[in-house]
Amino acid sequence: MLDKIQGIFKIPELRRRIMFTLGMFVVFRLGCFIPIPGVNLGALAQSTLFQSGAFGLMNIFAGGALRRMSIFSLGIMPYISASIIMQLLTVAIPQLERLSRQGEEGRKKIMQISRYGTLPIAAIQGLALIIWIQSINEGAFVFYQGWQFIFPAAITLITGTIFIMWLGEKITERGIGNGISLIIFAGIVAQVGPSIGNILRIAKTGQITPFLLFLFAIIAILVTASVVLVYRAERRIPIRYARRVVGRKVYGGQMTYLPIRIGGVGVIAIIFAISVLLLPTTIARFIQHPITQDIARWLSPGSVFYYLLYALAVIFFTFFYTAVVFNPVEVADNMRKYGGFIPGLRPGRSTAEYITQVLTRVTFVGALFFAFIAVLPVIINQELLFNSFPFGGTSILIAVGVALDTSQQLESHLLMRHYKGFIRAKK
Repeated sequence: MLDKIQGIFKIPELRRRIMFTLGMFVVFRLGCFIPIPGVNLGALAQSTLFQSGAFGLMNIFAGGALRRMSIFSLGIMPYISASIIMQLLTVAIPQLERLSRQGEEGRKKIMQISRYGTLPIAAIQGLALIIWIQSINEGAFVFYQGWQFIFPAAITLITGTIFIMWLGEKITERGIGNGISLIIFAGIVAQVGPSIGNILRIAKTGQITPFLLFLFAIIAILVTASVVLVYRAERRIPIRYARRVVGRKVYGGQMTYLPIRIGGVGVIAIIFAISVLLLPTTIARFIQHPITQDIARWLSPGSVFYYLLYALAVIFFTFFYTAVVFNPVEVADNMRKYGGFIPGLRPGRSTAEYITQVLTRVTFVGALFFAFIAVLPVIINQELLFNSFPFGGTSILIAVGVALDTSQQLESHLLMRHYKGFIRAKK
């Protein structure tokens, strides 16, 4: 394994991509410690506003920036929310659907619209967060009140979100892996150390016994192993290509397969579900009214209603995003054009129906698994560790999924340059 890792740095282009990605991580982490103007950092450090509930989850994805009220407090969630809206509009509006089918040029235009949509969403969330912070405890967390604080702080938060979006796109373009997912991954990983320290401090007080710590560690290992297994699992549909003779050359005649991954859209579905649930919860918390406070309580982690909605949202977005990225009719048409067919089925409609049937079953199994893993560890965390470890199945799913996707991209770079990959081949 060490030789294979060393082989990564023997490729100049791959080495540059990895170093660029690590450099962007450093920039992101530095930004998480730069506070917005006018915030009382001493008072914030002693508060528990962002340690649990919806804000605790947002703080994890922002790499702890929300707890420090830094320039990256909003994180990348406004951009993800804009992307969700664009995905939904692409399905609902024929013009956008046609645009999405125009190849790379169409996708670039849709991404550009998503960037523009990020600005108003970040502005709304930033203003709401700033107004809420200055209203708590009669302004105990800020040095001055009114627009003197609101305007520069809101501009800083909006600029920070736009900058993170730019960082993610640059990582995708010049680094390795998906930039947006890697930024969320970096935020999650950065919180592991402080969270373990928090657990050890609580354990010293006697609230958590060594047996509970051991039990939680075993559960975390089993959950992580199951996530890795499901992410790499796939249903293979056999495909045979007809034998063609052109002059003296023979084309086709070989047997291959169409892989349908169980965890194909797991990370995207989880991120989309979280973004949808966090938006109304965040808005409800900023409006001081009994009805909105009840809504915030129902939609906050810890309530049965939240877990039910979260599981349903994960299942919905798993099916939704699978339908967006995988079109069985288009796959069947491409197979027919190149002389491919599934043994025992006629090319065209029968093939498309069979692929749809298999895809639905595989997606259903994956969606149930993601919903189960996303909810179960959070409940165990609250029951065993008194919610002292702010990580659940959501963080594990995202971290493992991003790590596997990035490792597969590294594998592809190595194989293209005739280096032996570092992922063990399947037998």
